[in-house]
Amino acid sequence: MTTGIYQAQPPLEFIPPRFNPLLLQLSHLLLPSLINWKTAITQIEADNVEILADLYRQFQDGKIRFLLAFRHPKTEDPICLGYLLSQLVPKVAREQGIKIQTPIHAHFIYDRGIPLWAGKHIGWLASYLGGTPIQRGKADWNGLRSARDLFANGTFPMAAAPEGATNGLSEIMSPLEPGIAQLGFWCAEDLQKAGRTEQVLIVPVGLKYSYVAAPWNAIAQLLSELEAASGLPINPSENGNSATIESLYPRLLTLAERLLTLMEDFYKRFYHQKLPEAMIADLERGDRNEVVKARLQALMHVALQISEQYFDLSPKGAWNDRCRRLEQAGWNYIFREDFKDLKSLSPIERALGDRVAEEANRRMWHMRLVESFVAVSGSYVKDKPTVERFAETTLLLRDMVKKIQGNNDPLRRPQLGKQKVKITIGEPISISERFPTYKANRAGAKQAVTDFTNDLQKAMEGLIAKEG
Repeated sequence: MTTGIYQAQPPLEFIPPRFNPLLLQLSHLLLPSLINWKTAITQIEADNVEILADLYRQFQDGKIRFLLAFRHPKTEDPICLGYLLSQLVPKVAREQGIKIQTPIHAHFIYDRGIPLWAGKHIGWLASYLGGTPIQRGKADWNGLRSARDLFANGTFPMAAAPEGATNGLSEIMSPLEPGIAQLGFWCAEDLQKAGRTEQVLIVPVGLKYSYVAAPWNAIAQLLSELEAASGLPINPSENGNSATIESLYPRLLTLAERLLTLMEDFYKRFYHQKLPEAMIADLERGDRNEVVKARLQALMHVALQISEQYFDLSPKGAWNDRCRRLEQAGWNYIFREDFKDLKSLSPIERALGDRVAEEANRRMWHMRLVESFVAVSGSYVKDKPTVERFAETTLLLRDMVKKIQGNNDPLRRPQLGKQKVKITIGEPISISERFPTYKANRAGAKQAVTDFTNDLQKAMEGLIAKEG
C-alpha cells in the first residue's frame, strides 16, 4: 500500500473536511460517466431503497442521526454508494411520495493511507466531498474528533466501512472493527449533553458483485499468466470456449500450492523461519483444500512475525488487528514526529532517517502480502463453486504475485468481465435504545460496544445471505 515511501518524512497531516456543494453537484453529474469509463460495472440496482429515503426524510426533519455501515469487498464500493445516494434514493423518493431535499449525500470516513498510494488528489477530492480521514492501527484523536463531530452535527448522515478495509470477497465478511459502534454511542452522548432528542441509528448496507456473463475465458487467461509467472507449465488445451470450473479448479489449486511452496522456501531459507511441516504432512492425506488453508495460515503467521519482530510488536489478535498495528508501526518510522522541521536536521540525521524509512517500508511488505488473505478460507470456491467466487480467488492470487513482483496497484486490477451490483439496505439498528446500558458504567460501555458490533456483523452477514 505504501510502496515507494523510502524517505523519512514529517508526520502525516490531518486532512480536514472542507465540503464544497459545487464539487458535489459536479460529481453527481459526472458519476454515471465515470462508472462507465473507469469500471466494468454496467448496472447498479438496490433493494429497500424506500427505507433509506425515509431515513433521509427523518434526518432532514431533525428526528434522527444515522450512519451507513457498508460492506467493503472492492475499491469500487464508494462509487456504487455514490450512485445509490445521488441517483436511486431521489428516484425512489419521488416514486414513493417521500419529500426529501437534494442533494442526497453522506459524510464519510476513509483511510488516511489512501492518498499515499492513490495520489494526493484523492485526499483533496475526499476532503471537498465532506470526507474525514482516520489513521488505522492507533488512536487517531484528530480523526476521531472530526468523525464524532460530523456524526452529531454534520450537514449529512455518515458512511463508513466497519470492516476497515477491502477483503476482495463478496460473500465473506472480515470481523468488524468496534469503531463504528463507539462513534454511534459518542453521538448519542453528544446529543444528550446538548439537550437534543434525535435518535441515533446504524444502517447496515450490503453490496454484492456478479458477472453479467461468466468470464471463464478471461479467468483462464489470467491463470495462464500466473502459472507462467510462478514457473508452472501452462495448459495449452484450455481456451475460452472450453474452459469450465471443472477444468480450471485443479489449476487454481495447483497454482495456490506452487505459490505457497515458493513462499515457504523463501521464508525458511532467507529468514530462517520454521513452518509446521509435521502438521502439513498429516493433512496431506486428506483434502487438498484443507492443506492449502493450513499452509496459508502458517505462512501468514510467519510473514507477520518477521515484521512484528522488527517493530518489537507482540503477535496477538486477529489478522486484521495485527496488520493494522504493523501498518501504524511502519508509519511511525517513516512519518517521524522528530522530523517536523526537516531543515533543522543534519545531513547524517536525514540519511539515517531515510535508512530507517526504507527498512520499515520493506518490513511492511510482508504485512501487505498477508492483508489480501485475511478473510480467505481454503474452501471458498469449493463450498459454492460460482464464477464470482472463482474470479475473486484468482484475483487475490494475482494480487499476491504482483506484490511479490513489486508492481501491484489496487486501482489497476484487471477487469475480467462486465459486472452488475446489488445493494441491499438493511433494517436500521438503534444505538439510542442501548445507550442507557452504555452510560451506566465503564464495563457496561465496553459490553454495549461489543454487543452492538456483534449484532451489526450478524445483520450484515444476513444481507450477504439474502443477496446470494
